[in-house]
Amino acid sequence: MTVTHHGTARDHRPSARTATVEFVVPVYNEEVDLAESVRRLDDALAASFPYDYRITVADNASTDATWAVARDLAQERPTVQAVHLDLKGRGRALKQVWLASEADVVAYMDVDLSTDLKAVLPLVAPLVSGHSDVAIGSRLARGSRVERGPKREFISRTYNLILRGTLRVSFSDAQCGFKAIRTDVARELLPLVEDDNWFFDTEVLVLAQRAGLRIHEVPVDWVDDPGSTVDIVATATEDLRGIWRLFTGLTSGRVPLDRVRASLRRSAPAPATPVGLLSQLIRFGVVGVASTVAYFVLYLLLRDVVGAQAANLVALLVTAVANTAANRRLTFGIRGSEGALAHQLGGLLAFAAALGLTSGSLWALHSLAPAAGRGAEVFVLIVANATATLLRFAALRFMMHKPRQEPDDA
Repeated sequence: MTVTHHGTARDHRPSARTATVEFVVPVYNEEVDLAESVRRLDDALAASFPYDYRITVADNASTDATWAVARDLAQERPTVQAVHLDLKGRGRALKQVWLASEADVVAYMDVDLSTDLKAVLPLVAPLVSGHSDVAIGSRLARGSRVERGPKREFISRTYNLILRGTLRVSFSDAQCGFKAIRTDVARELLPLVEDDNWFFDTEVLVLAQRAGLRIHEVPVDWVDDPGSTVDIVATATEDLRGIWRLFTGLTSGRVPLDRVRASLRRSAPAPATPVGLLSQLIRFGVVGVASTVAYFVLYLLLRDVVGAQAANLVALLVTAVANTAANRRLTFGIRGSEGALAHQLGGLLAFAAALGLTSGSLWALHSLAPAAGRGAEVFVLIVANATATLLRFAALRFMMHKPRQEPDDA
């Protein structure tokens, strides 16, 4: 890691201070916008921020002139320093700089400064006072004002809904690029964070909540950056993988949150939300998506070998058994072998219903349109499987009605 710095505070500012805050701006190939954004941030902090501060530009292995611009800013502004990393990853940069910081509070914001800087003090003040441990800007909290397209709005709300259903989070916005954490808390929590890229934010917040830390939310004014280079599809895929990793790690007790609680003297929190119908539906849906993908892969692999009906039978049977086992554990929280046979038999009855629906749909298609191609077959099967899935959820929920019992880390 290469660091360039030339001071920590402006000479003309008052000397009486109660805390120091380090703001990190992680960047990758931002040579065009970097200088203007950092100057604007520095000027805003110098004008009204009541604490000592430092701005750290964390260059994530940029291939353009970003590092040169960052070094120039460090020469120009006494409150700015520049850090260069040889590997990419926003999470990697934040973890490295935050863990090395000597400030009382560490924070970060995106280089485009999409979040109105008037929210900086409300973000940091509860951490300085000791009232809260982590603070986040929220675009979904009541009172926020957000300007962005319907596509990003839908993705953001869907992602946070999935988080609520699968990981039972209580915070409203995991991915807003505007967060802060007490440095003593960061030193305990960040070594447990595995992600080095975009899922870093979510992982920090989930672990913080499960460790019993207080998360303060600030409604923000936020304007979408139309020039953002973030790959939405790749990021969404990475996030879903991260959710699954966290879910399995927390339910298995692999993540040592007890150690963090003991070190920070926090008690284990109660579950943030009850595990009711919505949560079960979301978990069931996640399992269902995986099962559906497996079903169609098996179907298409077997279709030319054994024919459409036999391929449907084998693919549906294999995925039905796996689906029931997964839903016992993940959706309804049932562990051990007790009742497993009865649940599998009930699942097979639901399988028989699904088989009747899908096979009947194929028969009807081939009877009414003998020349129908694979695309028509797949479309009909998707509709039939969707109907069968609803019936399956109702049947499994009826059989597995025992309330979900999980350890504190689950």
